[in-house]
Amino acid sequence: MNPIVKVLVTGNIILIAAAWMVLQSPARARAEEPRAALDSPGARAAEAAPEHESELYEQGTAALDQSQWENALDAFKQVVELHGPHYSAALYWRAYALNKLSRREEALQALAELEKFGAQDKWASDAKALDVEIRQSMGEKVSPENISDEDLKLIAIQGLMNSDPEHAVPLLEKVLQGNQSPRVKERALFVLSQNGSPQARAIIAGVARGRSGRELQGKALQDLAISGDPASKAELADIYTHSDDVDIKKSILRDFMISGEKERILTAAKSEKNVDLRREAVRQLGVMGAGDDLWELYQSESTPEVKREIVRALFVGGQTERLYALAQSEKDVELRREAIRSLGLMGSRTTDHLVSLYQAEKTPEVRKEILNAFFLQGNCKELVSLGRDEKDPEMRKTAIEKLSLMKCKEGTDFMMEILSK
Repeated sequence: MNPIVKVLVTGNIILIAAAWMVLQSPARARAEEPRAALDSPGARAAEAAPEHESELYEQGTAALDQSQWENALDAFKQVVELHGPHYSAALYWRAYALNKLSRREEALQALAELEKFGAQDKWASDAKALDVEIRQSMGEKVSPENISDEDLKLIAIQGLMNSDPEHAVPLLEKVLQGNQSPRVKERALFVLSQNGSPQARAIIAGVARGRSGRELQGKALQDLAISGDPASKAELADIYTHSDDVDIKKSILRDFMISGEKERILTAAKSEKNVDLRREAVRQLGVMGAGDDLWELYQSESTPEVKREIVRALFVGGQTERLYALAQSEKDVELRREAIRSLGLMGSRTTDHLVSLYQAEKTPEVRKEILNAFFLQGNCKELVSLGRDEKDPEMRKTAIEKLSLMKCKEGTDFMMEILSK
């Protein structure tokens, strides 16, 4: 691409990004949207002063951004009176500001006016959501199971827990057992997990044991892990012990990692008869940085697949010296190659280790793996050196092949040197 075009494109991207950031505030996000109110009552009257109406609307949204509710209310009231293009938006934001000022009855009246106007754009659904929120804050029981709109149902679920948790828990259980969409059920489950009551925990535990179907089971298991309390951890452990579903047990091992249950994961890595479960346990130990435990496991493990997983876990945990030791002493060639590959992926800090390994190595496939590790590092310097000085024709060819795939000055100069001969 032409450099000038690149600059222009980059500039456009920056401008778009800046505009996007401005539009993120709740007020600005709607300021420029098309409005269904363009054919609202009295729109023709506003045509005589469209700039004034827009200025007032801008004043209102600016006041919202600064939480100046009284100023916003005054500006939007004037916009509403003009019946112009921003009519429906101004009705909504007037109700919003009234609610912020705790003038909730007036806010509901403003929303009723918007509903009566019959706006079919974004403001109609926003108005319904605000209506639910206001009514719940006034103590009205807006039951989620009686609401058909999914987004409103989610708002009602959250508000119900805030306003009347004792009444909310059995209703949320009913939502979980009903015919709601997975999205609504997941939200209900999350809200329950924030409650902390024994009743809520019992419901989540039931879902985690599969009583509400497989779709929600994994989410419930994760919620138990995130809660972090001893009772939830014990529940997870009990489910793991009594489950014969490998996929569920894998999920719980990941949840053990989330909740910091290293000892339970280590026990699974040592004693599980299922190879896939041992591998999953090893993987989670790597994420947790349990280098010493992984090293101990490696010494006692006999299954090649699990040992290979341990090598990868050592890489994830940043265990450079352990990997170097394996690359030096492991008898299994494939495991040594795995360790060398991991060292290459760790970047330039392992260069000295790789150079030392290459100088001592005799096995051709392992030496090629070390050359590949230099390639993974992006280490042109070492590959150029080997391409120039290596006596073994096959190794020299491999080094040059790797260089041909890289973009670096040393490599380009070396290639030109070869071509000039």
